[in-house]
Amino acid sequence: MRIGVISDTHTNSLDRLPRKVIDELSGVDLIIHAGDYTEKKLLDDLRKLGNFKGVYGNMDSWEIRRELPAVDAIEVGGFRIAVNHPAEGGAPFGLEERLRTKFQNVHAIIFGHTHQARSEMKSEILYFNPGSATGTFPAFKKTFGILTVENDIRGEIVKV
Repeated sequence: MRIGVISDTHTNSLDRLPRKVIDELSGVDLIIHAGDYTEKKLLDDLRKLGNFKGVYGNMDSWEIRRELPAVDAIEVGGFRIAVNHPAEGGAPFGLEERLRTKFQNVHAIIFGHTHQARSEMKSEILYFNPGSATGTFPAFKKTFGILTVENDIRGEIVKV
């Protein structure tokens, strides 16, 4: 199974995402957004694009927050994947520890908020942040992620 992962898009519709991102998301089995859509139209567009799961982020409206959880966990191919936009702690320092204490018995933790792409195995858990597909901070490149779930979970960061 291929899972397209985006976060921190900070935009108002699918049309505002890079074409490469839209093309990739159109061909995956599941789309996950780890928060900070900013506009509900993007959430609606993603739901129309394919099988969708997501959480809200600190920049999201109450309209989005009414429809999505802050934290979610899904089962895919026998693997448990957690999703969160961990903005409550502010700075990214100690982020791994904060995320780890939120989730029990998970194989992967997908998160946003930092806008910095990351795919790292640590203590048998994949920590996966797709970065920002729209490159909302000039210092960071536009990125998104692909998770492949087969006999294991592998994460790939894709530059736009």
